[in-house]
Amino acid sequence: MFSSTTAVQPGLVALLVFSVTPILATAEPESLDEIVVVADFRGRKAAELPPSISVLDRKTIAQQATQHFEELIYALPNVNWSGDGHRARYLQIRGVGELEQYQGAPNPSVGFLIDDIDFSGIGTVATLFDVAQINVLRGPQGTRYGANALAGLVYVQSAEPTAVADGRLQLNAGGDDALSAGFAVGGPLHGENLGFRLSAQHYASNGFRKNSYLGRDDTNRRRETSVRSKLVWDASTDLRLRFSALFSDVDDGYDAFAIDNSLTVLSDRPGRDAQRSVGASLRADWSAPERFSLTSITAIADSDIHFSFDGDWGNADAWAPYTYDFITDSKRSRQTLSQEIRVASADAGRLFNDRADWLLGFYVMRLEDTLASLNQGDYVDPFFNFSLALDDLYKGNFEALNTALFGQLDFDIGDSGVLTVGMRAERRTTDYQDSASLVLDPSESMLGGELRYRHDISERSSAFVGLSKGYKAGGFNLGSVPSGRREFAQESLWNLEVGVRTSWLDDALLINAVAFLAKHDDQQVRTSFQLQANDPTSFVFYTDNAANGRTVGLETELRYQPDDTWEWYLSVGYLRAEFNDFVTPQVNLSGRDQAHAPHYTAASGVVWRNSSGWFARLDATARDAFYFDVSHDQRSSAYQLLNGRLGYEAERWSVQLWTRNLLDERYAVRGFYFGNEPPDFPEALYIRQGDPRHAGITYDLRF
Repeated sequence: MFSSTTAVQPGLVALLVFSVTPILATAEPESLDEIVVVADFRGRKAAELPPSISVLDRKTIAQQATQHFEELIYALPNVNWSGDGHRARYLQIRGVGELEQYQGAPNPSVGFLIDDIDFSGIGTVATLFDVAQINVLRGPQGTRYGANALAGLVYVQSAEPTAVADGRLQLNAGGDDALSAGFAVGGPLHGENLGFRLSAQHYASNGFRKNSYLGRDDTNRRRETSVRSKLVWDASTDLRLRFSALFSDVDDGYDAFAIDNSLTVLSDRPGRDAQRSVGASLRADWSAPERFSLTSITAIADSDIHFSFDGDWGNADAWAPYTYDFITDSKRSRQTLSQEIRVASADAGRLFNDRADWLLGFYVMRLEDTLASLNQGDYVDPFFNFSLALDDLYKGNFEALNTALFGQLDFDIGDSGVLTVGMRAERRTTDYQDSASLVLDPSESMLGGELRYRHDISERSSAFVGLSKGYKAGGFNLGSVPSGRREFAQESLWNLEVGVRTSWLDDALLINAVAFLAKHDDQQVRTSFQLQANDPTSFVFYTDNAANGRTVGLETELRYQPDDTWEWYLSVGYLRAEFNDFVTPQVNLSGRDQAHAPHYTAASGVVWRNSSGWFARLDATARDAFYFDVSHDQRSSAYQLLNGRLGYEAERWSVQLWTRNLLDERYAVRGFYFGNEPPDFPEALYIRQGDPRHAGITYDLRF
């Protein structure tokens, strides 16, 4: 499965050996629940959708994570994240996705929605308390989500109101001075037609860093507050209204990098990675007509983002006798307003002699993004009488209007096949101006879609084949860029995949497998280089249609629940995402892997539950080495992580001990290669480590 250039780590072998043992258990099989995928147009069951969709339900989320979506990424095949920032907001799916965004217009490759509210590119708000379901759609979503979902989409759904009054209290305590409290309550408000859900949580920890210069252990802190509310009103038998609202205040520190790549930092001016967001959505589903149903989704969001860091990662004592002191401080404000209207066929409105379902839709989104970025610093070399002073303030304002028309037809082919044809036409107009007197207003049209066939082999097995085209809007570069590189064109991604979804042993064993081949045309690649070796803020970032790329891969997910006592899962992703022809000023990347695209990702876990209430869980994940960036040729090391839980569950309460990174593995989630040590500033690899071992206790009360 792995190429000769990929070293298979001993931990991965152990993970695979560990993962197959539970399947030998012998017991009376039990059917697994069927899950409705909320990110789909029609809200269909997972069994009716391509196997390139991963669905994480409430139980999985609660058992595999403690606080944030980034903890779940390790269980998803061919999904990665860039640790550029405190929390995971830059995602890569099948090797496609941004690594950072220090300047320029927002142009994400991975869509990120929470209750229909768009947070693409700013998913810092993805805390997990009282979340009911997460859908991860891998591959281009050219029909469903358009320009912001070239690589795929993550859709987060918070808990829905319940038919009877209920509540939940959760308390967490752990190492790193971690404490959290969450409260949720919901139920009917007026008879059976109006229900509500309200949840609130606050989480705090120190962030796993010690700042020896300042004598503090909280400069990389986490302070995360979320409040969610939801109202569902069945206004009539034919009309349902769902109102969702969100408030998130993430006020994390950003002091993650050390000169010696350790967890002990030396910065004198620690940074900040904060995001305060308010958002709301209103969804209306009307099914009164016999021939069609109507869905309207209105969403609005307002986010203020503060991102700063100590550019030299040091202090006066560390760099003496040289003066070397730089900071970057950016404040971003983003507002989005979107409206989607869909008309879909009902049973009486099917076409072609009752053999085809149809859907037509219109979408519009207005985005405004303002950025003020300050770079300041001083460098003085007393031996050569050289000095450099920097005080650069940049301000920019970007506005974009996206409008799209889309449609989909699902044809019945015989009694066991469905042919899906989808298309989306999108138009984007933009307006940009900044303090450097740069004024741009590019506009463009984009077209994507899909052709997919599903064949039901038997009652419990189906096969899929599909061809889809995704697209990503073009854009422009800011600041000093190479001649002729101010603007870049849109990118397209063609994706061919085949897969199978099957269940065995009376639905106790579920297997999803998919193989894919993708081709990038006019691939957008973001590179950077340092203008001055003694100025860590003097990086020039620019995007260019510099390459064509090719990706091949496999994804497999298995879940086995032989009885009420045992449950086991396995997910494996294999990926070769390569540049066909790409040369940068620093390195020749032709034939090289793309950034943050490990050849393999694997996860396996086993759960034991006893009728007395005791339970235990063990999860293991493995990830191959990957290139950190396209601006240099440095790689991470392969690593494996082990997580465990042990607890007791009664009828209305539970308590559990948990540990993450049980073996205290040292691993990197981001890496830079540049000169940052005076006076010679030799180029070196600097990494950000992932979280070390973390243990704690969680108490849940349901009432």
